[in-house]
Amino acid sequence: MAADQLLAIDNGTQSVRAIIFDLQGKQIAKARVPIEPYTSSEPGFAEQDPEKFWEAVCQALNLLWLEPGVYKDAIAGVSVTTQRSTIINLDKDGKPLRPAIIWLDQRRTPGLPMLGGIWGLLFKVAGVTETIRYFQAEAELNWIARYQPEVLAKTHKYVLLSGYLIYRLSGEYKDSVGSQVAYIPFDYKKLDWAGKSDWKWQILPVKPEMLPELVPPTGLIGHVTREAAAATGLREGLPIIAAAADKACEVIGAGCLEPQIACLSFGTAATINTTHKKYVEVIPMVPPYPSAVPGYYSMEVQIYRGFWMVSWFKREFGLSEERLSAQRGVPAEELFDDLIRSAPPGCNGLMLQPYWSPGLKIPGPEAKGAIIGFGDVHTRAHLYRSILEGLAYALRDGADRTTKRSHVPISEVRAAGGGSQSAGAMQLTADIFNLPASRPHVYETSGLGAAMDLAVGLGFHPNFEIAVKEMTRISDTFEPIPANARLYNDLYERVYLKMYGCLHGLYDEIQEITGYPAND
Repeated sequence: MAADQLLAIDNGTQSVRAIIFDLQGKQIAKARVPIEPYTSSEPGFAEQDPEKFWEAVCQALNLLWLEPGVYKDAIAGVSVTTQRSTIINLDKDGKPLRPAIIWLDQRRTPGLPMLGGIWGLLFKVAGVTETIRYFQAEAELNWIARYQPEVLAKTHKYVLLSGYLIYRLSGEYKDSVGSQVAYIPFDYKKLDWAGKSDWKWQILPVKPEMLPELVPPTGLIGHVTREAAAATGLREGLPIIAAAADKACEVIGAGCLEPQIACLSFGTAATINTTHKKYVEVIPMVPPYPSAVPGYYSMEVQIYRGFWMVSWFKREFGLSEERLSAQRGVPAEELFDDLIRSAPPGCNGLMLQPYWSPGLKIPGPEAKGAIIGFGDVHTRAHLYRSILEGLAYALRDGADRTTKRSHVPISEVRAAGGGSQSAGAMQLTADIFNLPASRPHVYETSGLGAAMDLAVGLGFHPNFEIAVKEMTRISDTFEPIPANARLYNDLYERVYLKMYGCLHGLYDEIQEITGYPAND
């Protein structure tokens, strides 16, 4: 039997998936294991036992082998993609010293000393001192150094979730360049650990030897050990090829290899990404992230809570749809799409700005979410649709900023993530962008992107141009409706873009009165 099938392990926020693809991007089999996203011992904390991630990976793989038509000998290699910015402290034996701090965590470390010396002066002149202070306060390492110094003292390796899973699979402290998205001393322009004189080493209590060795996407990162083979059912010695973080993998999995094609991620965090050969910062001092294509960058604007807001609505207001779904035996998404259709485009003036969590500059750290324009005509359906419209407005704003900085107009958008399964969400996105909005042929685009790294790394496809051509295709496309596009454009330009400026001062007052969000 030819070993030409591609295995991707995708450890997301809500679940772990083990997925097998063929060389044409067809999904052969999948096993999914739900995971508890995090536990919270204090308000704003988000942590999880790292062992639970590994256990879920093992469970997903062992379930995969039970799927009909799955043959272990057909697997050519494995790649790993994970949620970003989840960090783990390991001792000298590779054991976690504390729970992983999940990317959703909101703890901050106030009152840290300002960066001094030449770097401090340069940042002051450039007017980005507050950006550096934000980086310091957000860095999990600084919180651990202040409140759990005994953990830092015992830390042998400081890794991301991707690096931890690769360690469990290979026994080596290595990780992909494409997975480095966190408050760590990484040089996003050079796509490597920061140089010795870089300012990040001065504000983070970490030494170079505490970090894993980096391998570019498509590079050989290790082989499956005997111990890992026994736990997962993988073949001992199976090659492990470096992929990238889940958002980066989504981008190429959706076929967005050219800078004019934007990938919208309708996930827990909503993002708009475009792939570029040139390093360009959409927001000064906020770098583009490593692409799943070696040597390339993924320009990104993120709405932090994103489609979490949809989950929030369903939990708080969607009980009737969930019950009807169970009674009628139809997917709940169809009923929620009915809600979208029952409210008109523009929601009779109900406008939402999705700043549900503090940001750095877009918006500022004092920002709050806002809903304006309520009237007696508005219903649950209007509120639900306004959430989706608000997210699409924010993503369009990100597209405009990306185009302005890159000088490459966006001509097409493709959507990935759970929200992309809603036809209503796809249509209003096409209308708000006034561009065709397409869905890829598979839902598991982050897993497909990791499989594409694997295919190129093992030489099945010579480059990513061929891999994208062979392994991705469009399932369906939603064309903008001209009348809706005109309405949305007026609301976007005349209302949405002015909302933050009008409310900014009130957000400052709320922060001063209530102390939330915390201001260092």
